[in-house]
Amino acid sequence: MSLPKSDLTKQADGRVTMQLGAVLPKTAEVRDGHLFIGGVDMVDLAHEQGTALYVFDEVDLRDRMEQYREAFHECYPNSEALYASKAFLNKEVLRIANEEGMFLDVSGGGELACARAVGFPMERVFVHGNNKTEHELREAIEAGVGRIVLDTRIELGRVSRIAGEMGKTQKVLMRITPGVEADTHEYIKTGCEDSKFGFTMLEDFAFNCVGDVLNVPNVELVGFHCHIGSQIFALHSFDEAVQVMVEFVARVRERYGIEVEDLDMGGGLGIAYTVDENPSSIREFAECTANAVRKYCAQYSVPEPRLLVEPGRSLVANAGVTLYTVGVMKTLPNIRKYVGIDGGMSDNIRTALYHADYEAVIANKADEPRVEIVTLCGKHCESGDAVVLDGSLQHPDLGDIVCVFGTGAYCYTMSSSYNGQPRPAIVFVRDGAARVVTRRETYEDLMARDI
Repeated sequence: MSLPKSDLTKQADGRVTMQLGAVLPKTAEVRDGHLFIGGVDMVDLAHEQGTALYVFDEVDLRDRMEQYREAFHECYPNSEALYASKAFLNKEVLRIANEEGMFLDVSGGGELACARAVGFPMERVFVHGNNKTEHELREAIEAGVGRIVLDTRIELGRVSRIAGEMGKTQKVLMRITPGVEADTHEYIKTGCEDSKFGFTMLEDFAFNCVGDVLNVPNVELVGFHCHIGSQIFALHSFDEAVQVMVEFVARVRERYGIEVEDLDMGGGLGIAYTVDENPSSIREFAECTANAVRKYCAQYSVPEPRLLVEPGRSLVANAGVTLYTVGVMKTLPNIRKYVGIDGGMSDNIRTALYHADYEAVIANKADEPRVEIVTLCGKHCESGDAVVLDGSLQHPDLGDIVCVFGTGAYCYTMSSSYNGQPRPAIVFVRDGAARVVTRRETYEDLMARDI
């Protein structure tokens, strides 16, 4: 694994921090040259808590949850938004999601355990996963989760048997692969036919499997689910997916005589990782999806179901930033300039995985223009270990505090202890106060399970 070749023609953009627009958390501001978020000085916070450090703007996070709830309820009253906890999970974010009236999407036993630990209402929990273990299914059914999203006929048999052993009837959705090619990175497309997820529509397999679900005991089919991918900017992809799903619902109604209670269209709304990106708003996503459901339900003479969506990235990504300290610098003439930070692929694997883009600033020089092109490289023993590739940054010096924006999703949850690196702490900031909601990992934590 190595870095892509640097574009030597690229010029620094000269922007100051507050010109980064939608990339910034809602409460970001600059005071006396320092970056503040939630009324807290990021430079002081880095010195107090150490780096690398994840920081979340609580006002931003709650505002986005409120936007989802209100936009969908206004556009389609019979709807709910589920927080996709795989994007970012700890106890505090689940407490906030519960307070904000969100439903919850979990994709593993650990995510369900976290939800149970904070008393999240189990009837508002949906359980996902293409290969849920028997143990995970047993935990979910025993907990009384609202829905299990079936991925295969094999899983159907397991759910039926386990629910029967417990004397329960488990409500389920079937995950359908709609064959819609979302315009996004190959690694995060999930709705195309070549996918490990869901019941394929090829050769009417999914349609025929509906009969299997209806015929087994201890299981109640209440709807269908699809998810076409993540970081999607083209809203027409959602319209296309809704049409496929509603047509499928109409065929199921005609053949099997059942009316669907739930239609879950998944998540996937894109966010601004860079200043040049212009994603659709939560409101536009709500309008597009709601209008499509109404339009196609009318076209295919299907009663309008409850509409469910599962945002994750678009709730938490821009609310979160990561702080680092500059430790080394290295300039290779006609190749690139490396700025070494005290983190990297252990706290943000996305750049190493698929060359993700981010914007960064020096928090203690937040009012200065970004005048250099640098690569923020990590401290790990991998050539491809970097967080920002050839990005604009203020002139760096040793000891500077670097802030990378848009790291609230899929950074902490995909983090590792590679090279024995303890995972960073997580701090929520609001109204001038900072509180640690997940403590920094210690060396003792790394060895706690060793015998």
